[in-house]
Amino acid sequence: MTTAPPETGRSPARERPGPGRRRPLTLRRRESREGLALVAPTLLVVIAVIGIPIVWTVLLAFQRVRLATLRKTGLFGEFTLANVDRVLHTPGFADTLWTTVVYSLGGTAGSIALGLVAALVVRRPFRGRTLVRASMLLPYVAPVVAVAFVWQVMLDPQLGIVNDWGQRFLGWDAPIPFLSQDSTALATVITFEAWRYFPFAFLFLLARLQAVPGELEEAARVDGATPTQRFRHILLPQLMPVIALLGVLRFIMTFNKFDDVYLLTGGSAGTEVVSVRVYQFLTARTDIGAAAAQAVVLAVVLIVFVAIYLRFFAGRREA
Repeated sequence: MTTAPPETGRSPARERPGPGRRRPLTLRRRESREGLALVAPTLLVVIAVIGIPIVWTVLLAFQRVRLATLRKTGLFGEFTLANVDRVLHTPGFADTLWTTVVYSLGGTAGSIALGLVAALVVRRPFRGRTLVRASMLLPYVAPVVAVAFVWQVMLDPQLGIVNDWGQRFLGWDAPIPFLSQDSTALATVITFEAWRYFPFAFLFLLARLQAVPGELEEAARVDGATPTQRFRHILLPQLMPVIALLGVLRFIMTFNKFDDVYLLTGGSAGTEVVSVRVYQFLTARTDIGAAAAQAVVLAVVLIVFVAIYLRFFAGRREA
């Protein structure tokens, strides 16, 4: 009678794939491939719409290209730094850059301040709050051409309601040309920027305010804290990360802004920002190379500002 061999307690070895067989994909690899397949169409669109124009603009910035010779210019022509040198040494460049910085800082700070005030006003429930909140979005969703035209009519020295009320109720001796006078044009454009884009900050700040626990304010109210103290010591610390993020986003958007300034003043009366200057190089001088170089300089300056923020402020906010 034959006996079975004793069991050793070891499980049989797993079958290994032969030299011609592929290993089965793990779950992680399958998920990675599926993710790449889903992201690929969006990535291709971004490369086609954003990446290629950026690369072409950088290449044009270092070539002598005018509008009449654009079709004859190859992608890789004779590269030169003459465009950048001409842009940097053209009279008015420093003034334009300073105007852009002032316009960006003023518009950013004004929009965030107005958005914060609006968020605090509609934070608590009251009758008609939904209508008020919806109406606050009107400057942001309205077409820029329409709102710019309305402001031009309102501020017109002869027909505008602002000058009419100023002479009637505020005792102005003469109408003020807000959009054509050097002392008022830049401030007016900054005010328009703050008014038009405060709903963007309003939405962010209102969402954060509604997430603040009510117990914190209730405890401070019981301890006798005034509304100013509650805002300073409870609400403002909760809002600072959102305000910092809004500051970066709005500064980048405003620094590249073209349509608002051009529609209101055309860049005259001390309101020429860098984006309007790029447009002037492209249309008035038909110098595509210089316009592209100006755009590259604008991008470099913007990258420097963002790098400063990331270096000195982003780390502190995370800490």
